[in-house]
Amino acid sequence: MDSRPDLDRFDSRRSTAYAQGGMVATSQPLAAQAGVAALRDGGNAFDAAVTTAAALNVVEPMSTGIGGDAFALYRTADGDVGAFRACGGAPADATVDAVRERVAERSGGDPDEASMPNAGPLAVTVPGTVRGWETLLADHGTRSLAAALQPAIDYATEGFPVSEVIADMWTAAEALFTEADAREEYLIDGRSPETGEVMTLPDLGSTLSTVATEGADAFYEGAIADRIGAAVRERGGLLTAADLAEFDPEYVDPVSTTYRGAEVYELPPNNQGLVALEALNVAEELDAGAYDYDAAERVHYFVEALKRAFHDGHHYITDPEYEDVPDLGSKAHAAERAATVGERARSVSVGGPAAPGDGDTVLLTVADGAGNVVSFINSVFGHFGSGVVVPGTGITLQNRGSSFSLDPAHPNRIEPGKRPFHTLIPGLVRFDRDDWAAFGVMGGYMQPQGHLQVLANVLDYGMPLQAALDAPRWRYLADGSLAVEDRFPEGLLPKLSRRGHDVVVKSASEFGGGQITRLADGVISGATEPRKDGAAAGF
Repeated sequence: MDSRPDLDRFDSRRSTAYAQGGMVATSQPLAAQAGVAALRDGGNAFDAAVTTAAALNVVEPMSTGIGGDAFALYRTADGDVGAFRACGGAPADATVDAVRERVAERSGGDPDEASMPNAGPLAVTVPGTVRGWETLLADHGTRSLAAALQPAIDYATEGFPVSEVIADMWTAAEALFTEADAREEYLIDGRSPETGEVMTLPDLGSTLSTVATEGADAFYEGAIADRIGAAVRERGGLLTAADLAEFDPEYVDPVSTTYRGAEVYELPPNNQGLVALEALNVAEELDAGAYDYDAAERVHYFVEALKRAFHDGHHYITDPEYEDVPDLGSKAHAAERAATVGERARSVSVGGPAAPGDGDTVLLTVADGAGNVVSFINSVFGHFGSGVVVPGTGITLQNRGSSFSLDPAHPNRIEPGKRPFHTLIPGLVRFDRDDWAAFGVMGGYMQPQGHLQVLANVLDYGMPLQAALDAPRWRYLADGSLAVEDRFPEGLLPKLSRRGHDVVVKSASEFGGGQITRLADGVISGATEPRKDGAAAGF
């Protein structure tokens, strides 16, 4: 039987885009155009990545910002494959006992019963974005940081019309802004902007202008750093200006595996890239992609592979400078885990991934005609991060610290300077010697699940790039249930239920936001997420 799906039923909004000079795919069209303009002006894929990311800080501010972290996987025109991480750690004063005491003070509870807060000042870790942008441009770009930031500054100061999905996300998060200057910066007369309404972010524009003129030092030292530290401390947090001054980004070796002959690259711990690799390896061991696309067996075995990868990743993955992390991405480990999979669903959850709404972010992928391919992520984790907006700056600080544990025995327990378990995983895949793609699927703990499904769509079922993103998705949830989109074939969901899966139907917004840019033999193709406002734009 032909296992390839009927692509027409996925209701694609667009076809795969093609170009030769360069292409950017991301979740907001204005940001994509800013990146394409950088390419047209002679910049390379790294210049376009930072330009696009900076613009997204303005036009999609609930998902990303200079108060968050940034990551990249890339293949250079010279053939080098690399990984870049601009990820800050916990404050120097952040011990398990110190955080427990502060949580108990705020709640009136027992410090021994305290858990890490999801938002607020105690969830703030050192933001890595600005230093990351500057370093990546200096090492791999051709344009200045000031040039890369200019479109973002223009959008912030002159205004931009808010796009549809982003307007909905803004509305859902507006209750976070309880302080006057935060409401003044991010709301209009006390409400979120409506679709098509022009929004300005003057304080953020001013901060970006300062960074453009003075460089990253202006963010990590001096007046801005002092204001960040004061904003967190005054609200009961632990971050100080001294914590910011200590930060430096880093280049790391990517981790990888093979799947159906392609080599897939991910970020190593403290990021959850090993979850994606383990899931791919277990799925390959189970031969999950050999089943007909509409078969319940296909979804069942992919889900069971993912569940085991989540179990292992959420138990072991942490900052490797503090704890050893096993080689969860090995084929031998996958064979052991695949042996535990049967014809019925099995609970393997240990603390598991967070529930829907756990976070969202932005991903952009870029390829240029010279041969550079970049997958880049910028994030503040939850919508508008911690909810802490630094007065007078427009800086929204991330809530990455919420991923730490307050259990002293847990590998991912909070410690001074330690980087938390990080969900962000840009992806890179080599199909052949001159055939590379930057890809990813955003949305907190949806990310490795999206990597697994989109790669299987391309590699197992031969889908074009846009169809691979359009296809309906599933998502394993923290409570052990299996969320699915309502576009799966009729009759599939009851079959999954009979296999023991607790199936629930969720809206499309729960299943992440993917982007792909592929460079093969001099031709660039790209696809963008139909569940977002995005665009794949090239020239």
